[in-house]
Amino acid sequence: MQFTDIGGVTLHYEHRVGGPGKPLIVFANSLGTDFRIWREVVDDLAVDFSTLCYDMRGHGLSGLGAPPYAIADHVADLSRLLDFVDARDAIICGLSVGGLVAQGLYAIRPEIVRALILCDTAHKIGTAETWNARIDMVRRSGIDAIADGVMKLWFTPPFHAEKPALLAGCRTMLVRQPVEGYTGICASVRDADHTEAVGRINVPTLCLAGDQDGSTPPPLVRSMADLIPGAEFAIIGGAGHIPCVEQPAQFVARIREFLARKQLGGHADA
Repeated sequence: MQFTDIGGVTLHYEHRVGGPGKPLIVFANSLGTDFRIWREVVDDLAVDFSTLCYDMRGHGLSGLGAPPYAIADHVADLSRLLDFVDARDAIICGLSVGGLVAQGLYAIRPEIVRALILCDTAHKIGTAETWNARIDMVRRSGIDAIADGVMKLWFTPPFHAEKPALLAGCRTMLVRQPVEGYTGICASVRDADHTEAVGRINVPTLCLAGDQDGSTPPPLVRSMADLIPGAEFAIIGGAGHIPCVEQPAQFVARIREFLARKQLGGHADA
């Protein structure tokens, strides 16, 4: 296990260094998860890329810090982590709130971002009312009170029927997050609005959406892609909000195709 202190917060991370010249892909996870959601994706891509995964503050094995958070706190964490591992030219792949963090990182340090992969995310997610209602519910009754509803957003009905053990494991991952960490990140998503900033993105960008995502539906992801000059948009079939778990092979294929087409490393047929 790898840990480091970033601005007074202990971050848990995993840095796999490939051979000379292999591009680095950084993975930022979603609300209620930790970096284990990327396991199958990273195992596949590690053949051709270096990879960096980490648990956001308040999640996984990372420290709690001082919730509630702002997206700027998560952006600063990632920026400092990249400096710590001496990354200067990274492909940033962010899922949901991780996508907001990726957008925020580009806004403050575009020189270290080689490309963006924005998965099941948007320039603005939800409303203050919906996020405040979720925060209040979790503070009153715990994460378990919303867990079954969240699972319906994360995964499709076939996944529920065919992979009950994996579903149960993902539900356990969700409910074991610290309540203050979970609600702290809810607050950061509630207050984030990158509507103007995404129009200034000037690196190759791929926007991905699970076709049955109930949290950030495809039309919302598409609306973000339309704001980003030259961005590509693609659907992952048979997937909800966490396609890297539900459809990892399809997820990897989309990433490989994009990066190969943009001559950013790897091979589309690998």
